[in-house]
Amino acid sequence: MMLACQRFVSVVRNSMTLSRYVTTWSPVGAAFNAQQRKVDLFQKNVGLFGVPGLSTPAGFEVAQQRALRETEQLVETACKTPPGALTVETFDQLSDSLCKVADLADFVKVGHPDPAFRNAAEKACINIGTVVERLNTNVELCRSLKNLLDNKEVLDSLDPDTRRVAELFMFDFEISGIHLDESKRGKAVSLNVNLLDLNNEFLNGSHLPNRIEKTALPEHIRHCFSIDGNSIQIGGLHADSPDELVREAAYKIFLFPNSSLLLCLDDLLTCRNELAKLVGYESFAHRALNGTMAKTPETVMKFLELLTDKLSDRTAKDFNLMRDMKMKMNSRSTELMPWDHSYFSSAVRAERYKIDPSLYSPYFSLGACMEGLNMLFSQLLGVSFQNEQPMAGEVWSEEVRKLAVVHETEGLLGYIYCDFFRRPDKPHQDCHFTIRGGRLKEDGEYQHPVVVLMLSLPPPTRSTPTLLSPGMMENLFHEMGHAMHSMLGRTRYQHVTGTRCSTDFAEVPSILMEFFATDYRVVNQFARHYQTGQVGSTIPRCITSSA
Repeated sequence: MMLACQRFVSVVRNSMTLSRYVTTWSPVGAAFNAQQRKVDLFQKNVGLFGVPGLSTPAGFEVAQQRALRETEQLVETACKTPPGALTVETFDQLSDSLCKVADLADFVKVGHPDPAFRNAAEKACINIGTVVERLNTNVELCRSLKNLLDNKEVLDSLDPDTRRVAELFMFDFEISGIHLDESKRGKAVSLNVNLLDLNNEFLNGSHLPNRIEKTALPEHIRHCFSIDGNSIQIGGLHADSPDELVREAAYKIFLFPNSSLLLCLDDLLTCRNELAKLVGYESFAHRALNGTMAKTPETVMKFLELLTDKLSDRTAKDFNLMRDMKMKMNSRSTELMPWDHSYFSSAVRAERYKIDPSLYSPYFSLGACMEGLNMLFSQLLGVSFQNEQPMAGEVWSEEVRKLAVVHETEGLLGYIYCDFFRRPDKPHQDCHFTIRGGRLKEDGEYQHPVVVLMLSLPPPTRSTPTLLSPGMMENLFHEMGHAMHSMLGRTRYQHVTGTRCSTDFAEVPSILMEFFATDYRVVNQFARHYQTGQVGSTIPRCITSSA
């Protein structure tokens, strides 16, 4: 673990003069403002996330087979157990056994830099997913749960949490087509398995960069993209580039229609519709929203139309401001284009408050923001972060940081692996992955949750930490809201722990965290210049109020 008073030294070159600025960070701040300490290569490989078998890609097959053996035993137990709380506990063990492999593999198949690990994880996801779909149409397994729910005396004896989890498991059976005859149940399983493949193909393809011949782009902007021989690779929108031509080229090339991906999308939508109709829903949207707070597509559409109506005047005003700004800059075109919005919204903000983002981003180093989150959770919840040095093989990149989440009286709550920095072949997406859900185990111990937060930030250098824009900081706080939901949503059952809840409700804690990221009273407590140590109370209030 890093020293509590580790110093971060930044070397700044100004013309031919070398100046040194030193400021002191907490262990958490230092961990994110400095380059990661390399893992001791002589340590024993403990496997991804400390799972011994996952020291090699072949470990996924072993983990998968172990989970399937446990599944067979638990299904047999569930079918033989008399109706009662033990039935629900067995179902939850069954869910936990499969999720421990499927959830971990779901992250590895997109987040691991090694293709061999990604391929092994993808196969595990598909195989476990196939088993889950078959279980969701297993009549005997469903009957054991129905016997419990139909027995009023037994049902009344259950505590509210156990009863609710039993109802949720039955809901999974119902939306999977348990009520259908045998041939239609088989068809439902087949459609669900096909959807696993199509979802995976489409998601993987949507994150791939597009290539174009180098000569197709003007020479003066080629250096803005990744050059590979005679071709240029474009893996993002470059929405914040000040060069209009760079933004336009990135937008048109990265989003250029991919014929094979469009065919995949057609198949995906057709399959979804067929499945929904088969199991008794008007559309796939009706099936997907059943069980959420919104409940129906009609409710969602009504909300969106109301929101559009309420915001239309403000939206028009914002677009006019951006268009006027574009005209002032003597751009090639005065028309506001789809690739202009991000850049000119920032330009309008900078002009309105008379401040250049480069003047305030040094106050928001990643380390300072992580210290701010640590301070916030400590004051509100009595929870703090402790930086831990990963063991050999525990993480998939040297840039990944590991945080233990500790409560002042209850002790360890779980672990957050922070995969914050961009690297080749890493998806450009900010997201939260559950690796292991929390639950009360049979021996009375609590199974600590494990999650991954993935961002796409520039990595720190030897002289400069990662400096965040207001948008980057807001995304960090948003994703940390998901992570803390997973840490603090401690339940008896894994099936409902943390973010394993209604998908629309799962966004509530994360959106709440965005308000902290834009509240001057919070931000000025941790904003600190990474070179001089100048505190956030010296920065303009408008920076956070406009973020």
